[in-house]
Amino acid sequence: MWQLGEHADRFTHLIRDRDAKFTTAFDAVMVGEDIDVVKIPPRRPNCNPYAERSAHSVRSVREECLDRMLVYDRRHAESILRSYARHFQLPPPPPRTRTTRTARRPERHTLPIARIERRTAVAGLINEYRQAI
Repeated sequence: MWQLGEHADRFTHLIRDRDAKFTTAFDAVMVGEDIDVVKIPPRRPNCNPYAERSAHSVRSVREECLDRMLVYDRRHAESILRSYARHFQLPPPPPRTRTTRTARRPERHTLPIARIERRTAVAGLINEYRQAI
């Protein structure tokens, strides 16, 4: 609560799960600040979908990105996280076009070797591949 400072007055409710890390002392601090603590029903994670989605995405970022790098400072961490978010917000690649077949197939046809482009993302942790145009 001390970290929220003057912003703590804006909160009226706290929706939380039944994890053992939330002790009665934790609830008492919230009640002392006139914040109602509402526990979601047991074994019902969908009652708090924002927290569940947030916890999933935080775990994904940590496991796929931050656990595999040595982060030097806050600026470096923010740069990595921006790169990770940008990687997953890219538009999907354009759909592949189909060629129409003729009634007669040639007996032999050599196909050109497709050039593949590799692009690194998230400080080299993730590689994206696509056909070069």
